[in-house]
Amino acid sequence: MIQSNYTNQIFLIIVFFLSVACGSEKSESIKSKDSTKRATIENVEAGIRANIAAKTKAGNGYFNFENDSVELSLKLVRVHTEYLSVLGANKFFACVDLATESGDVYDVDFFMNGTADNMEVTSTDVHKLNGKPFYTWKQANDKTWFTVPVKNASNELLGVIEGTDAFTFTYELTLPTIDGSSEMWIPIAQSDAFQDIEITNIDTKISYEITKDDTYGNQIMYAKPSADNSNQKISITYDVIRKEKSAYTEQNTDTMLYLGATAFLPVNNRFYTIATTAIEERQANTTLMKARALYDYIIDNMRYAKEGKYGTGDANYACDSKSGNCTEFHSFFISLSRSVGIPARFAVGAAIPSERNEGGVNGYHCWAEFYAEGKWWPIDISEGNKYTPLATYYFGHHPANRIEFSRGRDIKPLPLPFTGPINFLAYPVLEVRGNITPVKTNFLFERKLIEI
Repeated sequence: MIQSNYTNQIFLIIVFFLSVACGSEKSESIKSKDSTKRATIENVEAGIRANIAAKTKAGNGYFNFENDSVELSLKLVRVHTEYLSVLGANKFFACVDLATESGDVYDVDFFMNGTADNMEVTSTDVHKLNGKPFYTWKQANDKTWFTVPVKNASNELLGVIEGTDAFTFTYELTLPTIDGSSEMWIPIAQSDAFQDIEITNIDTKISYEITKDDTYGNQIMYAKPSADNSNQKISITYDVIRKEKSAYTEQNTDTMLYLGATAFLPVNNRFYTIATTAIEERQANTTLMKARALYDYIIDNMRYAKEGKYGTGDANYACDSKSGNCTEFHSFFISLSRSVGIPARFAVGAAIPSERNEGGVNGYHCWAEFYAEGKWWPIDISEGNKYTPLATYYFGHHPANRIEFSRGRDIKPLPLPFTGPINFLAYPVLEVRGNITPVKTNFLFERKLIEI
């Protein structure tokens, strides 16, 4: 367990800030009792950035951190100047996010002394890993502060299962009344490096074939229900072993595929202007930092709300309304990213509840990935938006308790629907007489206990 003790240097720190670890009011300037000059947030940030830049240069591209417990090679993600605190005369505090090559994000506490003209980092310590704290703060009788280790901190109560999860998953649908020629496309989950999928049962009275789309490699069930199949149920049951996902390499990845526009993911000057403004405001100068700037911009400016034209994954609508569900959050991010040359892609599946071991699943869930440092970085902005303590975790991770159905937008299965490419494939796409017809869909799961 990583620990530290700054009793001799920390005094006058705000109780609320210390209790929540990185959360104080932002002030535009700070005047010390010992100096006539004002130390601004920009001065403190410049001191941190200069320290990181010098150490990164000395470390051949990495900010190397070492204490009694860990040795880390890190890349800068974000300086949290909004959490700046004054510790006393010419003493300041801020926290910084730095990431490993595998996608783990460390919250590092930076302590500084100095004035506007001379800001020096005096010490650093790792405070959190992927949003989980190693220590918190308490006040001694002499009014000074000291750190206390936090044992067995867990994200599970906030919906995250780390490591590995195993469950059965049933994709169930009920056909409507069919009064004409029809075609239907249903996503079929498949195994990859992070999920082991076994189809244990397909229950249907309808003949079908398993087809695919050539662009993204999705597997898709294709069928032609008739009037005799009206109101019938179809269910597909899987055994799933899912691994927590962090930044990963992918052989033969075509990043150019994830830079272009689709019907609801425009790549244009509108999104370029928004993205570059957000990047410049956060002084982001690497791809990883730029992606984090866009991630934070969306968290700061969007509201999770199932209202209006939500659920279509229309980036223009997300930009206009600043609201939506997971499809709007991630579509907005993808359009912003692609417009400034950062490859980004979309996937959809279901999030499995962590707080119970069986029952229903509340519809589909979607997420995104972006490409930086030669790897794909998983993100989940809508979950980071709903659960602020996990915003750091969801930049670089997807938990184990989920299943992926399909990837990509404007999916073109064979045969192609009469209405054209599929925007994204989560629920069944049913065309009756050439018109899209809603299909009632339910998801069920039962968690399994296995030895991994």
